[in-house]
Amino acid sequence: MRRTWTIIGVGDVPGSFKWYQSLLGLPKTAPAHDYFGQILDSDGTVLLCLHAWGAHEHPSLTSPDRAQPGNGLLLFFRVDDFDMALSRARTLVARLEEEPQVNPNTGTREFSLRDPDGYYVTISALSAAR
Repeated sequence: MRRTWTIIGVGDVPGSFKWYQSLLGLPKTAPAHDYFGQILDSDGTVLLCLHAWGAHEHPSLTSPDRAQPGNGLLLFFRVDDFDMALSRARTLVARLEEEPQVNPNTGTREFSLRDPDGYYVTISALSAAR
């Protein structure tokens, strides 16, 4: 088995932690530390790691001032509760970056928004649109 642990630099780990849990409809928990937290699926799979900018001197996570947050990165989540995820997303942001549409390549519905640190997040339905 293989797993990817995507780690992004954020300005407020607890705040971003809460934001992603809300977006993905996950139970509310607190991050392990004020500088690092793992967003976990219901089966314990790590979906995303949040790391405070500048903590632990990781070269690519030193500061958001050294590069545009989210440049070259698209966070893409496939969900089995698309309509509910859309409702949750609309409560988290003033506007979506892309309104719901069917992706012609996958045949699935998707929409996009920005997280509190400016990362581009796409939510895609797990199954094809009907």
